[in-house]
Amino acid sequence: MGRLKDKVAVVTGSTSGIGLGTAKLFAREGAKVIICGRTKEKGEAIAAEIKANGGEATYLFFDMSKPETLDSLFKDTENIYGKIDILINNASNVGLPDGAVKEVTLEMWDNIFDTDLRGTFYAIKSVLPYMEKNGGGSIVNIGSMASCGGDLGATAYACAKAGVDMLTKSVALQYGKQGIRCNCVRPGLIVTPQNESFVPQVLKDIFLNNICVNRYGAPEDIGYMCLYLASNESDFVSGQVVTVDGGMNSHVPTVGEFRKMGSRTW
Repeated sequence: MGRLKDKVAVVTGSTSGIGLGTAKLFAREGAKVIICGRTKEKGEAIAAEIKANGGEATYLFFDMSKPETLDSLFKDTENIYGKIDILINNASNVGLPDGAVKEVTLEMWDNIFDTDLRGTFYAIKSVLPYMEKNGGGSIVNIGSMASCGGDLGATAYACAKAGVDMLTKSVALQYGKQGIRCNCVRPGLIVTPQNESFVPQVLKDIFLNNICVNRYGAPEDIGYMCLYLASNESDFVSGQVVTVDGGMNSHVPTVGEFRKMGSRTW
């Protein structure tokens, strides 16, 4: 306990899923947490729950599609808590139409890039002055293992998340001497209370057959990596893209099929 004592953390998209799990974990570790999202009732309920459990949290409105809400988010955070130490760039607009290259329209491409790359870029750009004033800080971008290789359908999403990987490295290089670290966490299949009923069993089986462990990921699995990267324990870690996927990308892609055949190799 107390790994983030006296730190102020903004966790975007923290009213559900990975963001929610990370925000609750940060509060348990002593951070003052800004819960932010588009749904006021849900956000205020989460902040109240954290306070009831002995933590400190405040809900602020935030909409990734509206850049002006980012400006207000960081300004209000500083007004409430006096500084910003940590930004977890988690918010995204899931479920946007995507497809193979010939299927993706410019509008589809732009919609995904606006949320998953442009929004991440503007959040970083907006928070940098606060961290510079504070003498440093830690930015953790939530990427995706979709950026590890080509995809049959999610073309725009994979490209946008690959952009997040490179943005992470650029920020780390350009602002590291000011005490600002930037890293990226790429989750694998994370099953949450919000998405479990929507994840087909066949997809769960594919992942379970290919990962190196015996369960799917949970929001806290990503939260604990974010906790390390946000804390002083990772003071020498910056510009890194860390994949937290149960070992999905640690081996050749034929492993799952060989397992089904009961064979170790051809």
